[in-house]
Amino acid sequence: MTLATSPAFSGFSTDDVAAAHAFYSGVLGLEVTEEHGILTLQLDGGKRPTIVYPKGPDHVPAQYTVLNFPVEDIEAAVDELAARGVTFERYPGSPMADAIDERGVFRGGGPLIAWFTDPAGNVLSLIVPA
Repeated sequence: MTLATSPAFSGFSTDDVAAAHAFYSGVLGLEVTEEHGILTLQLDGGKRPTIVYPKGPDHVPAQYTVLNFPVEDIEAAVDELAARGVTFERYPGSPMADAIDERGVFRGGGPLIAWFTDPAGNVLSLIVPA
């Protein structure tokens, strides 16, 4: 057995499949399919499927970034998502808080990045690749 050629995929949980579907398809504009109560985000034209599965009342949001969306123009991407109701994280009290600007873009060295959450509290980001 070799895993090197396995079509591996990733996934994370949600406490509300309907809210997740509405967010990922309606707000983020992703192609989303649903089968047996499990969502599949068809990322990169379906080449990178990612599942979102129901966890129910014991769901705990991921405390790390589960999806990074590379963008060329982070200001335009932040503005577009903000207009759709997305709120960008500021992380007050953290060591990086002073490096996050008024729009929610981290400018403290490394790639420009702006974090936000899905309805279940999972962390996502917009990031400008180096």
